[in-house]
Amino acid sequence: MSRQATVHEAADWPSHGGQAAALLKRFGLPDDHVVDDVSANLNPLGPPEWVASWLVTRLGGLSRYPSPDYASARQAIAAHNGVQPAQVLLTNGGAEAIFLATALHAGGRALLLAPSFGEYARACSAHRIETAEHVLREPHFAGEVADLLEKAANADVVFLCRPNNPTGTLIPIDAVETLLAHTRETGTQVVVDEAFIDLSIGVEALTPLLKRYGHLVLLRSMTKFYTLPGVRLGYVLASENIVATMSHHQPPWSVNHLAAELVAPLLADSEFARLTQQWLASEQPRMGKALLALGLEVVPSHSCFFLVRPGVLQRERGVTSAALFERMLYKGLLARHTHSFKGLEGSWLRLALRDESANNRLLKVLHDCLC
Repeated sequence: MSRQATVHEAADWPSHGGQAAALLKRFGLPDDHVVDDVSANLNPLGPPEWVASWLVTRLGGLSRYPSPDYASARQAIAAHNGVQPAQVLLTNGGAEAIFLATALHAGGRALLLAPSFGEYARACSAHRIETAEHVLREPHFAGEVADLLEKAANADVVFLCRPNNPTGTLIPIDAVETLLAHTRETGTQVVVDEAFIDLSIGVEALTPLLKRYGHLVLLRSMTKFYTLPGVRLGYVLASENIVATMSHHQPPWSVNHLAAELVAPLLADSEFARLTQQWLASEQPRMGKALLALGLEVVPSHSCFFLVRPGVLQRERGVTSAALFERMLYKGLLARHTHSFKGLEGSWLRLALRDESANNRLLKVLHDCLC
């Protein structure tokens, strides 16, 4: 088995999950090599069955510009979250929400967690923002609140991901409140990416805190929960003033007609949400235990993915995360490498949960690759 791919620099690796073609090429595998993708954190139950036919019925709207204020979508989001429509900004996926939040602090200073989603750093770079890091130490990736408060005082904005991607770990809500009380005094804005809030177990959203902390900004993604990465849907929840300011940085008609019209019926599909929570409540704890039983080191996760690496005994036998990644790929499973996550540099792998059958296959392949 070739090891050529393992010597390249981190910058040569795809910076997101779901990039099977690039990785097959990288490892010298043919284009038709069949892989099951566990590198992208998407709901395996979606998209909802009705979405495809529903989109067909809305194709006539493609000949008209979308409503510039997306009033109906914003009203649906506001009702769903218990806020006012003026507190909602519809965005072209969670990525645009990140860049718009960052635009408010162009030329300033930001505090980022590491490891965490790479788009925060990329957005800061695009807006000439100087960044500092609050490092989450392995193997538990838990940060001390006191250290976070001290560093936050020197920043214009703090970016958090809750649950954090790629670790699945969670900053407790009381720690978030401590941070918010502290940053209110220092004039530091707090941006919390809740992209996985609907794909988490026992995690309380921070939406109620918006009433008490006007400097809190919440970012949401509808891509992952509804398995619609090609549609691009996200939104921001914040004070009316912040939303109004952010909207000035957003290009006109940033969200297309089909995506905007899809918001309300997606949020109204309570049965899909119920089935998703049922799946997650069953598979997430089962897989956590099963991964540990394989001898892997597993970071306790609150969401639909796990950060893992070979255990101590496996590493002593020479089974590294790089070797495990390659073995899995040859056996038809694409994990998420961590070369693009600062602080991990490829030493861990992220595995997304799928349905029961696919998860069982993942466990079988892992067992074979670790032997």
